[in-house]
Amino acid sequence: MSASLDVVTFGEAMMMLVADRPGPLELSEAFHKRTAGAETNVAIGLARLGLKVGWASRLGADSMARYLLNAMQGEGIDCSHVVCDPAQRTGFLIKGRVTDGSDPPIEYHRKGSAASLLGPDDIDTPWLTSARHLHATGVFPALNANTYAAAERTLQLMRAAGRTISFDPNLRPTLWPSTERMREGINALAAQADWVLPGVEEGKILMGSDDPVAIARFYRDLGAKLVVVKLGPDGAYYDSDSTGTGHVAGFPVAQVIDTVGAGDGFAVGVISALLAGRGVPEAVKRGCWIGARAVQVLGDTEGLPTRAELEAAGL
Repeated sequence: MSASLDVVTFGEAMMMLVADRPGPLELSEAFHKRTAGAETNVAIGLARLGLKVGWASRLGADSMARYLLNAMQGEGIDCSHVVCDPAQRTGFLIKGRVTDGSDPPIEYHRKGSAASLLGPDDIDTPWLTSARHLHATGVFPALNANTYAAAERTLQLMRAAGRTISFDPNLRPTLWPSTERMREGINALAAQADWVLPGVEEGKILMGSDDPVAIARFYRDLGAKLVVVKLGPDGAYYDSDSTGTGHVAGFPVAQVIDTVGAGDGFAVGVISALLAGRGVPEAVKRGCWIGARAVQVLGDTEGLPTRAELEAAGL
């Protein structure tokens, strides 16, 4: 049976309010409305490149939920497994502006949100395994024990079905009860994935080293067929079954506007290229290019290219 979807992902989408000028959030008076969420950022990016993408989650039945659902459906994403619950509320966040290339200040308002109630019983196995690939991150399982169990179940089901799985640690330390629990939980999920995409700073937290070679070897020893370690402006280092090891240089950026979403853009590039049958170095190069685009725009998804833009860049 041919897969009806290329990629599925589970996770919380939030409405994001981005300040229109730099400075402390309390001094900002005007905001731009955007979508946010690590998994949905990747879903949007892959859909723009022409892949058939499904996203599963829970939202409230409020205006924020309607905004998010309209945005995702507008990108062509299958939202048939998004539940809108009138008894629950949709999460949102407020993000500041910076001018020095640092990470912007962010305030989350997501505790007890509808998405945090999604559990393993909500997984529609036939729908999930109709896809040829699952993209998972460390954000959704960090919300609580319920969502961790759901994330764990999706990986187990896709692994048993012989599908490929990508995993981005995407660490959110404030969501976990402790660094130890985060390290243990994230690495257990990563051990189920085929392609693992850690950042070099995440490696320091998760396995005690900021050496890209050591980080890659750690996750390869856990079972990953490919590990790509993100090095920020310096590009990425990879270690794979098929191609061995190598380094891909980063793309120069004139001005960093917003660092949030760069890792998600990187994942879009790597996943889309690998699913299209491209080699690892090509996939990593595409990831670096999209990641560089992402840091030059205000929101999380504005820098994600269309298929035409990707082809125009020769990637």
